[in-house]
Amino acid sequence: MAPDTTPTQGESELDRLLLGKRLKFFRTRAGLTLEQLGERVGVVASQLSHIETGRREPRLGLLQSIARELGIDPSELLRREPPDHRSALEIELERAQSTPGYLRLGLPHVRTPRTLSDDALESLVGMHRELARRSRAAAATSEEARRANTAIRMQMRERDNYIHEIELVASDLMRRIGHTTGAVTHRTVAMLAEMLGFTLIFVDDLPSNTRSITDLENGRIYLPPASIPGGHGLRSLALQAMAHRVLGHAEPASYAEFLEQRLQINYFAAACLMPEARAVDFLQQAKRNRNLAIEDLRDAFGVTHEAAAHRFTNLATQHLDLRVHHYRADGEGALVRGYENDDLPFPSDASGSIEGEMLCHKWGGRTAFHRTNRTSEFYQYTDTPAGTYWSSVQTGDAEQGPFAIACGVAFDDAKWFRGRETPVRRVSTCPDEACCRTPSPDLLTRWQGKAWPSARMHQHVLSPLPTGTFPGVDDTAMYEFLSKHAPEA
Repeated sequence: MAPDTTPTQGESELDRLLLGKRLKFFRTRAGLTLEQLGERVGVVASQLSHIETGRREPRLGLLQSIARELGIDPSELLRREPPDHRSALEIELERAQSTPGYLRLGLPHVRTPRTLSDDALESLVGMHRELARRSRAAAATSEEARRANTAIRMQMRERDNYIHEIELVASDLMRRIGHTTGAVTHRTVAMLAEMLGFTLIFVDDLPSNTRSITDLENGRIYLPPASIPGGHGLRSLALQAMAHRVLGHAEPASYAEFLEQRLQINYFAAACLMPEARAVDFLQQAKRNRNLAIEDLRDAFGVTHEAAAHRFTNLATQHLDLRVHHYRADGEGALVRGYENDDLPFPSDASGSIEGEMLCHKWGGRTAFHRTNRTSEFYQYTDTPAGTYWSSVQTGDAEQGPFAIACGVAFDDAKWFRGRETPVRRVSTCPDEACCRTPSPDLLTRWQGKAWPSARMHQHVLSPLPTGTFPGVDDTAMYEFLSKHAPEA
């Protein structure tokens, strides 16, 4: 696995470091020592030193006093760019040394006093840049796909996983077909398709690399005759196919656009199956009763557990004032997909991508598989370097193997959820290698150098996607299928 070069420092810490560099720059330019400036603004020199090194954030009043004594506007201290080239290099080095990949090496943290020459600093930063470049180049999956997927995940985090425009479209359509209560039935979905000018047709010979095919010329949506095991139900598949027209999608011009469209159609389907107004009413009542549970949302709207968990993340921050995390992992502990706005420290690669990264053995998405009874939700508190988190986990089996669906919140918000009384608690110190990636001394002594496994090759590693208009879809197979099923002229 490529070394992880994603910074662990929070933005606030980096902001403090940048502020400190700017303060030091202007203080030095003014010809003042720490003691002299401290005497003028009424604080001890050590306090100013802590501010300059990013270890303390100054009060606004102190910041204004400092700016006045330095003869600058306070906004000069708060600007987002380093004051000079040396400061830029120092900040870049600090960021590079805070990544999980570097921390796992156990190497010393290099400070940047003035005695460290500019050439030496340039050399250190240059080596870190090259390591990061090589890490990105060594990504095990399609670099373009991972980069695009990461960008989309970050965009969704910025908007708290909530897309107001799609909520309005879905709500209007469900109102127009008269759906007001209860789970959305197959008949309801067929009515929506008819209103949009489509007929749903179920066939057993869809090309293997498609989930559905829409014949735009004849107004037909072809679907498999039964739900995909462990995957999307037919209602969701049909709604996703309709979403392309509803949302005005054109043929994707890039892989990033394809992934963006994929996210939007999934969101639309969920918003139809679990309409915002009714889902929010249901969840707000459960929160008032301190009885929030993903399984209740799932059962109330007749959807899969994963769909309910994902939909909960759409609505939780916007309507319940809860920051949450949600992820799916396979039976080996690899992340399939994930979302968080509660700062849960997902493992990630050099590009920030989380797909395919291994979860810590101590997280609920791994420990839930150790239970004898795996039919009900599993609850766990996990102490991490970023804080303590509570999560509920549901495990299951699909065609591709076992999987876990986790949804949770930071410790202080667990009070609103069923399962908060769980005594199960684990401590995770990942990305520290000693947490779960390094065998115990007894095992190392007994077996190191005496074992040679034959690793299982994951098929997707060497299997390129068929190239066509839509990534992963064989155009020839799709067009032959449409010709076979199209009505005669």
